[in-house]
Amino acid sequence: MIFKPSLIIILIIVFILVWLFANTIDKRKWLSFLISLVLTPIVYFYVLYPLMNIFSSYHHEKHFNVKNWKNSPALRYEMSHEIIQEELFLGKDKQQIEALLGKSEWYGWDDRIKENSKDIWNYNLGFKPGAFNMNQECLELNFEKNKVVKVKQYQLKKEFE
Repeated sequence: MIFKPSLIIILIIVFILVWLFANTIDKRKWLSFLISLVLTPIVYFYVLYPLMNIFSSYHHEKHFNVKNWKNSPALRYEMSHEIIQEELFLGKDKQQIEALLGKSEWYGWDDRIKENSKDIWNYNLGFKPGAFNMNQECLELNFEKNKVVKVKQYQLKKEFE
């Protein structure tokens, strides 16, 4: 475990709250301190930490790697930030993209021609972790003259039965 200032502040807050609760049970300070000292890590790891993970949208980020992209399609969202921010695929042609990402999983809709276009490639990135997340992350690559000109990430709402 890495002790960062934010973790230490949260642990101090949890300790104070447990201390205040223990003081309502027994007025002896040494006993309240001992109970608080023992219960603070338990309350943090079994109550507060799971709640923070359920309601926060934090997820790990990884560098783009072709092997990981192809072997772990459900975890592609971890690489999406770097793909978008670093503009890794802008200017690459369709053969280069197919070598890196594989064949397009589906073609996107083009309003100009009123049908799916072979110049709009989409890839599934998986689901970001979270208790109430029902949205599938997707990556869209737009081609013009066989070169990538736009890369965007969007979400599809999924219905589970």
